[in-house]
Amino acid sequence: MERQHDDAGINVHVAEPMPGYADLIGQGYATLLNAFRDCGGCGFELSKKTLLENACISWAEVGLFALCAVGWTILRQALTCWVFEPFGQWCHLQPRDAAKMPESSWKLLFYSLSWSYSSYLLFCTRYTFFQDPPSAFYDWKRGMSVPTDIAVAYLIQGSFYGHSIYATVYMDTWRKDSVVMVVHHLITLALIAFSYAFRYHNIGVLVLFLHDINDIQLEFTKVNVYFKNRGGVYHIFNDIVSTMGCVTFSISWYWFRLYWFPLKVLYATCISSLHTVPNIPFYFFFNALLLALTLMNIYWFLYILLFVAKVLTGQMTEVNDVRDYDVEDSKKPALLQRRDSLPYCNSWKQRKHLKNGIVKDKHT
Repeated sequence: MERQHDDAGINVHVAEPMPGYADLIGQGYATLLNAFRDCGGCGFELSKKTLLENACISWAEVGLFALCAVGWTILRQALTCWVFEPFGQWCHLQPRDAAKMPESSWKLLFYSLSWSYSSYLLFCTRYTFFQDPPSAFYDWKRGMSVPTDIAVAYLIQGSFYGHSIYATVYMDTWRKDSVVMVVHHLITLALIAFSYAFRYHNIGVLVLFLHDINDIQLEFTKVNVYFKNRGGVYHIFNDIVSTMGCVTFSISWYWFRLYWFPLKVLYATCISSLHTVPNIPFYFFFNALLLALTLMNIYWFLYILLFVAKVLTGQMTEVNDVRDYDVEDSKKPALLQRRDSLPYCNSWKQRKHLKNGIVKDKHT
């Protein structure tokens, strides 16, 4: 943090320049090592004491979170049955595309709204967390009040990830990285819950902003993939849009999650936070979770590189999700064929049994 004086002699904050990877690695390693050496009394008892003294969350807030998580699940089921599936049927999508389209449409709708709200908070209000990430820790106090606009963002995002843990296992198409996705949702939910309880909500808004944009592009691209062959006709517009979406998604994934995220968020939480708040509570815990999130971002970026490599080497001639399991139509399990022949608005319980059966077949 830099301080300068204006003409009236008043101290003003000046945003620090964004560091490079070398600064993050070098200073981060030194800061973590020094913090570890200074933490002579660290252990379970100290962690328990720190948690009880600093965590601030009420049972009413927990109940509201759980209620909203159930609400997201009900809303998704209603939109799937009454909007997404009928629309897919009206467009005469192929059975496999029609089965996946509602999931992507739901996620596209949510992430578009949530990212728009995060963008509003960061660029249309008084907050300067994007331009100056260390400012997220200025004036931090134990048990400080959370601004209502940020509390709303936390409720929306936290309850959605609570819903997403259930949805990944029981509602979404099972993919090669679904286990990693569940771990991702658990880590994200832990970060949201603990950052709210410890009042690190300012930096949390920046984390959400930097991640949601990629989910919008991913689901938008997938929706166009599902719609490029409909009604027995190939639609070049959707093919072109999906290809362009794949390119922008690949670029933005690196820019937002592998460039801005570590250099803005990790630098602020690992280095700047200790300069502003010495002995900041649960310092190692939060940075460990953020580092795990970074590693998962790198893991998924490898899937993106795999896709690009397949396109460049001619192994893939059209945009498809390389995380999906390959099930040839001629080798479909009987249960999968049964599902494709069922009408769109089956009961939720019936579709769940079929999906679970399909998942088992994929692992045999």
